[in-house]
Amino acid sequence: MKSLSEIETTSKRASKAAGYSWGIAEEVGIGVGTLELFGLEGIKNLNEYFKSRVHNKFENLDLINKNNQSDKFPYCPIIFGISFLDQVKTLEKFDKIRLSNIAYPLLVLPFLSRSSEITGKRIHYKFDKHEFLLNFNVKVFSKIFNDKCPIIAKNVEIIFLENKDNFSEEDWKSLYKLSEETFVEESDSLKKSAAGAGLTDND
Repeated sequence: MKSLSEIETTSKRASKAAGYSWGIAEEVGIGVGTLELFGLEGIKNLNEYFKSRVHNKFENLDLINKNNQSDKFPYCPIIFGISFLDQVKTLEKFDKIRLSNIAYPLLVLPFLSRSSEITGKRIHYKFDKHEFLLNFNVKVFSKIFNDKCPIIAKNVEIIFLENKDNFSEEDWKSLYKLSEETFVEESDSLKKSAAGAGLTDND
């Protein structure tokens, strides 16, 4: 089994050889490593994308808007991911970003995962029938880990989710009331046995 270091280093060098700057290549290496850690096909998708670049053209999306559509060539997932990460503090104000015609959309996922950590908000990533919930660059939830992701995603939505509790106020109050049974009133004996009690001040 390949180590995370091997995966990141090889992905970074391959990205540089494919024509990206060392800075972008570094980000790609980290991203592919993240995908593999999440159990997703990072190496496979990156390899196929680089092979596709030999014979196909892809459009760079540097400035992301609320709605983005490429009618001529599919968007490059790497440049889109880098742009999203750089602009995320502005983009989160849109709540939802729509995108059409992007190549190898799985490669965008690690950039969104890191964006979730930066904004402190979970991100819901949807393309075609695939859905992912990204949690602060710590976890990815999806029901379709074993499904093959599309080469081109025609309809993509990136949604910033507002932070809220996953439980009702009633459940919280009920649980908190139970927890109160562990509260102990401070008695004289507890005061005497508390840390620092009984020490002699020689000053």
